[in-house]
Amino acid sequence: MIRFVLFFFMSCGITSAQTSNSLSYDSIKDNNYLEDQIYVGLSYILMDKMPDSISSNGFSNSLTLGFIKDIPLNNRRNIAFGVGLGYGRHTYYQNLKITKINDVIQFGVANDFKSNKFSMHAIEVPIELRWRTSTVDRYKFYRIYFGGKISYAFATNAKFKGDDNTIKINGIDKLNKLQYGLTLSMGYGTFNLNAYYGLSDLFSNSSYLNSKPLNIKDFRVGLIFYIL
Repeated sequence: MIRFVLFFFMSCGITSAQTSNSLSYDSIKDNNYLEDQIYVGLSYILMDKMPDSISSNGFSNSLTLGFIKDIPLNNRRNIAFGVGLGYGRHTYYQNLKITKINDVIQFGVANDFKSNKFSMHAIEVPIELRWRTSTVDRYKFYRIYFGGKISYAFATNAKFKGDDNTIKINGIDKLNKLQYGLTLSMGYGTFNLNAYYGLSDLFSNSSYLNSKPLNIKDFRVGLIFYIL
């Protein structure tokens, strides 16, 4: 009988300890889960405020990827602040012809060409205020992330391909190295809409045909995927 009582209390103690450990572990999980820290984005670029004689003529596109540190702001962890570091490659197809004469970049209008583009590779810093309906065990949820992005273009290039000649330029000093704009991501589950509107001009103090200013801005619309 004594052995039975001792066994009973020992069993209760072990069960209680296991339950306590389980609750403690679940509590830790609930209080420490994070969302949407790795991202990959694909977008179509619509250049805004282009002069009348300049137009898009291909699939201008953007690829972004990076990491955002998720910092929850409330106990429920559905409101958070995010700041990150990423990479962006942006390619623009249009009829703005970029040439370099005596080490000076000049702009004109391209005619009778097969393809014409300029590109930039940039280090990007996204900053977001985040709202979502996630929980520790819900992997599909609604989200709205609004914020901004600062980019630094570390490499730029242009390529014009005509019927009988090709012009390649590395280093377009009149492209603004520092770019910044507003961002919005929203959706449910895997597929989320993403938009970026540049507040800075793509080109700095530039004109084409010697007189007409280039105040082109960057507008991108596409999808963003969150991996973790």
